[in-house]
Amino acid sequence: MDTARVLVAADKFKGSLTAVQVAERVTAGLRRVVPGVRVETLPVADGGDGTVAAAVAAGFERREARVTGPLGTPVTAAYAVRSATAVVEMAEASGLQHLPAGEFAPLTATTYGAGELLRAALDAGARTIVFGVGGSATTDGGAGMLTALGARLLDADGKPVGPGGAALAGLAEADLSGIDQRLADVDLVLASDVDNPLTGPKGAPEVYGRQKGATEDDIAVLDAALSHYASLLGPDHAELPGAGAAGGIGYGALVALGARFRPGIEVMLDVLGFAPALARATLVITGEGSLDEQTLHGKAPAGVAAAAREAGVEAVAVCGRLALPPEALGRAGIRRAYALTELESDPALCMAQAGPLLERAAEAIARDFLL
Repeated sequence: MDTARVLVAADKFKGSLTAVQVAERVTAGLRRVVPGVRVETLPVADGGDGTVAAAVAAGFERREARVTGPLGTPVTAAYAVRSATAVVEMAEASGLQHLPAGEFAPLTATTYGAGELLRAALDAGARTIVFGVGGSATTDGGAGMLTALGARLLDADGKPVGPGGAALAGLAEADLSGIDQRLADVDLVLASDVDNPLTGPKGAPEVYGRQKGATEDDIAVLDAALSHYASLLGPDHAELPGAGAAGGIGYGALVALGARFRPGIEVMLDVLGFAPALARATLVITGEGSLDEQTLHGKAPAGVAAAAREAGVEAVAVCGRLALPPEALGRAGIRRAYALTELESDPALCMAQAGPLLERAAEAIARDFLL
């Protein structure tokens, strides 16, 4: 197949390889079998952690800002800029990666730094901001973010409420008039792979609270506090798709910042220039660390495969672990998946040796689809 043109558009393998490293390893494996094959790489992300890195790999300029972390201490957060478009990843400021090992703060973790990061993007002249939300350490409904952008959230004594979701139970007045006026002229796109509402059985505290260290009692406290918060800011927005994303920061962006929700992978494929790259390809290789049921609900490989199928281009996937039957892969537009666990059954070894194993998987793809 002398005319083969391969597009590698995969997400990270969480805990072992970045999306850029995945692309490098796949390319190396393909070229070991077909030395002259033309390969184009476009690392992708779905709005969660890794979104800024994918934008930088696609030609955006990496910028950094010193902001407030989820525990209130300063952290360095990256964002990406290209002309008048900025990609802001809330996890860079308010993500779980900023918590010390084993330490959680489900009731008090704040999104203040995410608001500071949005302000940095505004200062950089952004007219379009892709706001990727996921991987948060927080469940504060975006209250910290709104405060950083100029909102006043006050208790019955007229004092600012404390950080985190639990303190919102004491919210008496929400004054949004001071929110940064530049946001009115910006297209703020809420990019997320989840469409949960803010509260209730499918809401942010119930569905995601436990992974942030919340006990059952904490979840009840947070759900009640966020319900009260929404009753003051706008209860209708609490039911919108994406309101529950990243501990409810989606709600804050939708109700007070004029954001519009779009599935994260769709937004990122547009921003990264996926369509023209796809038009040049005869085979697409996508993937992520675990191909499972979650993949089918808005994760990067599903979005890439769907776009490839629509364009009539065959797609295969690489993954660390495969938990989908062939028929589910087929419905998603993935012809075949190559799992690293098929090459190394020990999970710890599989993660430790993910790079070399991925090259071997790519060699198999080359033999199966390029010779």
